[in-house]
Amino acid sequence: MTTTAPSTDSTSTALPEITHWIDGQRVAGTSGRTSPVFDPALGVATKNVALASQDEIDRAIASAKRAFPAWRDMSITKRQQIMFRFRELVNERKDELAQILTAEHGKVVSDSLGEIQRGLEVLELATGFPHLIKGEFSQQVSTGVDVYSTKSPLGVVGIISPFNFPVMVPMWFFPIAIAVGNTVVLKPSEKDPSSSIFLAELFQEAGLPDGVFTVLQGDKLAVDGLLNSPDVASISFVGSTPIAKYIYETAAKNGKRVQALGGAKNHMLVLPDADLELVADSAINAGFGSAGERCMAISVLVAVGDVADKVVPMIKERMAKLVVGDGRRSCDMGPLVTRQHRDKVASYVDIALEDGAEVVVDGREVAVDGEKDGFWFGPTLIDRVPLTSRVYTEEIFGPVLSVVRVDTYEEGVELINSGAFGNGTAIFTNDGGAARRFQNEIEVGMIGINVPIPVPVAYYSFGGFKDSIFGDSKAYGLQGFHFFTREKAITSRWSDPSHGGINLGFPQA
Repeated sequence: MTTTAPSTDSTSTALPEITHWIDGQRVAGTSGRTSPVFDPALGVATKNVALASQDEIDRAIASAKRAFPAWRDMSITKRQQIMFRFRELVNERKDELAQILTAEHGKVVSDSLGEIQRGLEVLELATGFPHLIKGEFSQQVSTGVDVYSTKSPLGVVGIISPFNFPVMVPMWFFPIAIAVGNTVVLKPSEKDPSSSIFLAELFQEAGLPDGVFTVLQGDKLAVDGLLNSPDVASISFVGSTPIAKYIYETAAKNGKRVQALGGAKNHMLVLPDADLELVADSAINAGFGSAGERCMAISVLVAVGDVADKVVPMIKERMAKLVVGDGRRSCDMGPLVTRQHRDKVASYVDIALEDGAEVVVDGREVAVDGEKDGFWFGPTLIDRVPLTSRVYTEEIFGPVLSVVRVDTYEEGVELINSGAFGNGTAIFTNDGGAARRFQNEIEVGMIGINVPIPVPVAYYSFGGFKDSIFGDSKAYGLQGFHFFTREKAITSRWSDPSHGGINLGFPQA
């Protein structure tokens, strides 16, 4: 669950510490364990994050458990008012939040703002929760008997968030979970944890009672603490497939509901009749945005017929104009999140060369607008990638776009469907019949038609097929509301009507 070793360096321990958020306040770590948080554009640690001990894990969960009954029983009107106020505060301070994101993740500020906006979309959906948790009613199912249903919160729910979207991904889950009456313990990535504390403070300002939203900083110990606690009713996770599978199996074994979204290897099938100018632009946007560190990035362009001969030079020409640098400056792409991750991504260029692929643009040679010690790796384009190469079979999670050549549409569909993942895919064509056939035949959860990153809007749900998802439901949308509630069915008979007296005023919440 962590790739960063706890810090023991005496210099790094003098850095500011990112704390937990428990019982409505910042709580300094007491475990003696910390992990460095880097500014990827500078290549230096700027903070330490506390790594929770078992006592701190227990304290965080206990706080959320204590807060649950009162929050569950608070009127829908009051809960909705808090959600509306939180939405306004996030929107008002999104520029400040974007700077925090960029300083710890490295993505350019405009991309950070885009991430926040996608999180706000789910938050806006959550403000409408009263309509989405209504039950049903059947009158007189038998003489004097009615049957109706209600939807109730689960209790304490755990969220384990990845480094690549430290605002958006938690906001896929916690606004819905909290709106419907649950309390939340969020375990952010130790690579970029500050935004979680920022959000906790905004929630408090919005009027959220203490204990309803808790931030538990930590590593695998904190993850396992949430997975194994009998007081945590569900787990929501986004990350790599091996960890998603581990989280699903461990949480399910402990009787929890699980949403565990795993990895991806997303293909873009390009037919000969496609608008190749649009294809080239889309390949750049979908392959290199957020430095390729997103599960919906297009990492493989599947070119049918002679498409590759035409479109590869067009993509290369556009790549030459991209500016890589510090995300707080005027540039197109920032650094990778850590030096270790940068080196791992760079190693795939060597693998490509060893496997006989053609490296058209080598990101190891990029010139940058930033400090020399930043974790730099430029956009990379690799053509004629063998299907047996690890460049094709593995999720690289960096700005590496591979090109695979096929002869027919059918060969391209078979290639995509034979993969281990089924997260997102896209087809580019001007043939409506081919697009309709593709959406029917392809075995992938999220499909784009002339849209390279088909992330559903908030009122639909996010999730893939096969090794891209484990658990009971997709994220957000209606499935999110179903996941964070459980239904009660009540069969009722009353002998006499009751009378509450006269009151001509409007009832108060």
